[in-house]
Order: sequence, then C-alpha cells, then structure tokens
Amino acid sequence: MQKQNMFQNENVNLHLLKQRAHNLRWASVEEGVIPLTAADPDFPSAPEISEAISKFAKDRYYCYTPPEGMPEFKESVAQFFQNKRHVPVLAAHTFAVDSAAFGIYLTCKAFLNAGDEAIIFDPVDFLFRYSVESVGATAIPFAIPPGTTHVDFNNMAPLINDKTKLICLCNPLNPTGKVFSKTELKQLGDLACKYNLTILSDEIWSDIIFSPAEFTSIASIDEEIRRRTVTVTGFSKSYGLAGLRIGAVMAHQDTYFKQLMEASLHYSTIHGANALSQIAAATAINDCSYWLKDFLSHLTRMRQLVVNELNSIPNFNCIAPEGCYVAFTDIRQTNLSSAAMHALLLKEAKVAVVPGLKQWFGDGAEGYIRMSFASSEGILREALNRIKKVIQ
Repeated sequence: MQKQNMFQNENVNLHLLKQRAHNLRWASVEEGVIPLTAADPDFPSAPEISEAISKFAKDRYYCYTPPEGMPEFKESVAQFFQNKRHVPVLAAHTFAVDSAAFGIYLTCKAFLNAGDEAIIFDPVDFLFRYSVESVGATAIPFAIPPGTTHVDFNNMAPLINDKTKLICLCNPLNPTGKVFSKTELKQLGDLACKYNLTILSDEIWSDIIFSPAEFTSIASIDEEIRRRTVTVTGFSKSYGLAGLRIGAVMAHQDTYFKQLMEASLHYSTIHGANALSQIAAATAINDCSYWLKDFLSHLTRMRQLVVNELNSIPNFNCIAPEGCYVAFTDIRQTNLSSAAMHALLLKEAKVAVVPGLKQWFGDGAEGYIRMSFASSEGILREALNRIKKVIQ
C-alpha cells in the first residue's frame, strides 16, 4: 500500500468493516446504511502498528505488565507531552489505562465522593455525566453553545459551591468541535485555583486540529494550574485503535498519582491495560506521525466538503469544527427534533447519524445532529447526496 493513497476510497475495506466495526457503525447497521455515527476511522491503521504487535506476539510470552504500564509506553507518552504539548510530564506520573473513557471514570472515582458535584460542559460527550453519576456525585452543566465564540469562564463561578470538587474539561469539545484558546483555558484554570478544584482535562481529540486553530494543553499554562490537573488521552481518534482499548492518564504531582493508582485497582490486577495495546500505542506515537499528518490532511479536505454540502441543504446550518472529525449541524429550522431527523435520515436516506439527545450530549444538543467525516470522499459524497435528496 502506497502511503500517498492511504485515505482513498479503495482503501476502505467494507467487507471487514461490516464484520468488525461495531458501536453503531458498519457491523451494527442494516445492509445498505452508511453510518456516520461513532467517531472511528473507516481506514486501516498505520502498518507499523500491526508489525509491532506481530513482532511482540511471535515471542509467545504474554506475561503480566507492570500495574502502571510498560516502561516503553510510559516513556513514549511522557516524551510526546514534553515535546509536542510543552507539558513537563514525568514518565513516573504517567500510566496506562484500558481506554480514555476509563481514564475519565477513574478520575471521577478518585476525586469525587457521593454527594459531591462536578461541573461538565453542555453539550459534551455523555461519558462525563455517566462517570460523575456512577460514583454518586451530581453533574452540573455549564452551557457552551456550538460555535467559536469566546467562552467567559467567569460565568461558571455561580455554579461553584462547597460541594463542587471537579471541573471536567473536554478540549477539543466533542460534539461541537470547539478548540479552547489559551486565554480561555487560563481563565478556567485560575477559577479552579481560586476555589481549590481539580481539573479533569480530556485531550483525546488534541491531535485533530484544523488550521488556524491551535491546541493548548491546560497543564502547559503554569505550574499552579498543572498541579491540580489530571490529563487523560487516548489513541483511538488519532490512530484508529479503538478496539485495542488503550489510553493514558497523567498526574502532575505525586499525591494525585497515588490517588489515581489506588482508585484504578491496577495493583490488584482487576483492571489494567494489556501488553499488545501498549505496544501499539507506543509505536503509533513513536513511528506513525507521517500517518497522522496525512490523515489530518485528508480530514481537512473532508471537513470542507462536508460543511459546504451540509450548508447547501435547506434549513441545515453547520459551523466548521476547529477540532474533532465530527460535523455538528443545527437542524432546528426544519421543525424536526433531533430524534425525528435521525429517524427520517435512517429510513429514507439510509444514512445513520447521531441525534442530539440528552442521553448522548446533554440538553444543549437538542436540535442538532452529529456526523463523523473520518471516511473516504466517495462514501461521504454518497451519504450527503442521499441526505440532500430526502431533505430537498
């Protein structure tokens, strides 16, 4: 496979996707339906990743890994954050988890008790509310309307009280695609410092940034903010490793690291990330930057295509995302609810989208639908043409 053709239509193996791509995608929908649902690439991952897994597997030793993760994984993640995110992460304060989703839940488990409150964005991925509520705490929504308008985090202050313990930051923000500026993040960080709150920073989408937007890791701003931050990331969005279930959690002080490791149950072997997944992630970080660069170049073109086509549909309004490969489209002028639009497109256009329901994104998503554009131009054009015919 030639590297320059990695993201062409012919490299999408629908036969395998229809067997393996679950979670509302090709293996979960009826034949003939195009799923623009879960944010997972339709393309095979970089060849170096499968080669590294095969090389490790050929030795036929599948031993226990260290509870905090394999040294090569921890060092790769720490070096990446030091070099690319300008965060002085220590490998000793970095550990492997079996997904970024578990990293979010784990942070809530470590820093929240029953009766506590955590502030989450609205709209935002459902995992934040789910994780907060799973440990007996209450999720308090802070509205961030879709778009690129500056967010004044001083407006968050009235939500803070004696029960508030955690601010959940999702940057870039799924589902709207907003990338927060350094100024916005400094304001949020200063607020956390003022009220002695922990920051959970989910940065799984931080590689998917569209120029001229620039990503800032909140832990890079200053030491005071960094010390109260827990950074969570993963490798499924950037490198197509969702099924390998691998993520990383970074504490920026020893006390936080010990709290997180204790809450993780890794020392008991009840939880932990498997060896092959850690090998895959370390290889992706160290050897596959070319793949990510080309993927982002492809996504930039698809973003323009999808946004232009969606905005040509009557009563559809899509603001181009600054990050994430999802298009969050305002369909309120159609006078259809998110659920009704989802049902219409699935039945008549044979295209599956994610409706803006509270169960997925919170109350702020009603009147919107979300579509992933991590696919080939041919598949996306076909899906958009089907939608156009039905709506027009």
